Amino acid sequence: MKKSLLLIVDVQNDFCPGGNLAVKGGNEIVPLVNKMAKNHEHVVLTQDWHPADHSSFASQHPGHAVYSQIEMSYGPQTLWPDHCIVGTRGAEFHKDLDAPHAEMIIRKGFRKAIDSYSAMYENDHKTPTGLEGYLRARELTKITIVGLAFDYCVRYSAEDAQARGFEVEVIEAATRAIDLNGTAIETKRSFAERGIKLT
Repeated sequence: MKKSLLLIVDVQNDFCPGGNLAVKGGNEIVPLVNKMAKNHEHVVLTQDWHPADHSSFASQHPGHAVYSQIEMSYGPQTLWPDHCIVGTRGAEFHKDLDAPHAEMIIRKGFRKAIDSYSAMYENDHKTPTGLEGYLRARELTKITIVGLAFDYCVRYSAEDAQARGFEVEVIEAATRAIDLNGTAIETKRSFAERGIKLT
């Protein structure tokens, strides 16, 4: 029997209604995520964890609007509202998230000069978060992914995990999308092309 992990991505205040980068309906997934967590022995959480002057924030690039794109050393970068800043309420997990048996929290995006969507790698696709080493050490071969947002951090976590040889399933009802210029549809297309299971 394959050993599986539930990966809960960025269920944080800033990605829920009222947050600085709110995903529509982001809070609605919490009860289902909690139910799934109770049914998984192995659970890992990710947490967006930015310094206040992070390079992905539009506020750090005068003349550039939120959601515009710029070129960084590692490729194109969407500029976001200031969000999930270390030590702020926005960076905290949603108060109703209930996964006390989670074995690890992967904090990502804490390097000022590089953003991080994936739970596996930063946006240069080279700098590891440490999750893969954990999975290999624990002999976990299947990853079920839930959380926020479907078309960014969930998407790139799923694609990177599959590329590294893990069996990946994304639970659509337990995610919500930002859907920036069609990114939700593009994510579904990418999953279909790669053979990533969207349940």
